[in-house]
Amino acid sequence: MEKKIRVYSTPTCAYCIRAKQFLQENNINFENVDVSSNQAQAEEMIQKSGQMGVPVIDIDGEIIVGFDKERIKKALGI
Repeated sequence: MEKKIRVYSTPTCAYCIRAKQFLQENNINFENVDVSSNQAQAEEMIQKSGQMGVPVIDIDGEIIVGFDKERIKKALGI
């Protein structure tokens, strides 16, 4: 079953871009949430992660702060 993945990011964040590229390279579908243009989503991200920094990656409820490739791979089983 495919996991539900949301990437909370901003267009100018280098680590956000890298995280999204990594997911795309591995053919992983994800929802990109631009928190710079959506205050409600930004608040949701802060509530989930306790962090203001991006990226925050939500993989089926597992919250990964930053582009932590090993944790992302483990959470995705790749």
